[in-house]
Amino acid sequence: MGLTTACEVLGIPRGSFYRQKERLENPQKDRSKPWPTPDRALTQQERIQVRDVLNGERFQDASPRQVWARLLDEGIYLCSWRSMYRILEAYREVRERRDQLRHPVYAKPDLPVLRQTGLLAEAPNQLWSWDITKLRGPFKGIYYYLYVILDVFSRYGVGWMVAGQESKALAYELIEETCKKEGVCREQLVLHADRGPAMKAKSVALLLSDLGVGKSHSRPHACLCVSARRQVPDDNPYSEAQFKTMKYRPDYPDRFGCLEDARSWTRDFFGWYHHEHCHTGLGLMTPAAVHYGQAGEIRNERQRILEVAYAAHPERFVRGKPVPPRLPTAVWINPPKTEISDQVVLH
Repeated sequence: MGLTTACEVLGIPRGSFYRQKERLENPQKDRSKPWPTPDRALTQQERIQVRDVLNGERFQDASPRQVWARLLDEGIYLCSWRSMYRILEAYREVRERRDQLRHPVYAKPDLPVLRQTGLLAEAPNQLWSWDITKLRGPFKGIYYYLYVILDVFSRYGVGWMVAGQESKALAYELIEETCKKEGVCREQLVLHADRGPAMKAKSVALLLSDLGVGKSHSRPHACLCVSARRQVPDDNPYSEAQFKTMKYRPDYPDRFGCLEDARSWTRDFFGWYHHEHCHTGLGLMTPAAVHYGQAGEIRNERQRILEVAYAAHPERFVRGKPVPPRLPTAVWINPPKTEISDQVVLH
């Protein structure tokens, strides 16, 4: 059999085989010398410059992908974001911001009772997701409630509100005003939510029917057995991910002094999230750029800057001409297994 097949059967990497073979054939070879530095590698001065930028006051709380995208929009290319990560790793400056438990990965059960038709968005204002999260008040037991309606395709917060209680009437008012503000037509939109009391309220259901908006809810946790119940995936991921981004912000307070403090901080957060946060799921574009159709023009400008960088140092791009991350063309909630096509599907 061939060498490749033999290595696969034995579970041995081909590289390990060749290294061992070379040691046996050349036992006198001096292997203590370090690997030579490639000509395309960043110089030490350039690495120091990149590290200073990443640790500077402006970007000290941003990830390398965020820094790469923001600098590229300003016409500056230092290196790839992978090189930025490698530079930080060399100084042991890469880690999870918060210590988190690592839970085991559960396989999604393939049971007919759990199958559900996927919800698809191919443009803004086709699929919204909304949820409510608690914000801790000045004293223990006091909470404020943040209502957020998120466009799934662009991740843009089309509507939000901070209130002192979780109320069906407030949810009704927010949904109605947001649909009017975005100019939603009948049969255009589907609104997805979990199964909280405000989400399942009869008044909200009647409003959506009057507006011609379809409604969708996460699957109930009840299932055939306890183990399957634990394996039901989160069906409202976009709202939950947006809440996590908010609560992991460096300036997110432990408690809010009053309701107005919560509203003021949230207003500033959404200003940053919409216009400055380069979202990984959006090809490192901001939600506002995708929601208002500016992403294509920005991507073309990024491509031009990358081509200039490639012309200056082509040896540093071992995979050929660099291209910016692709823009989303389709976003699913619960994609059906049999209907995933060649589209760019983002989760």
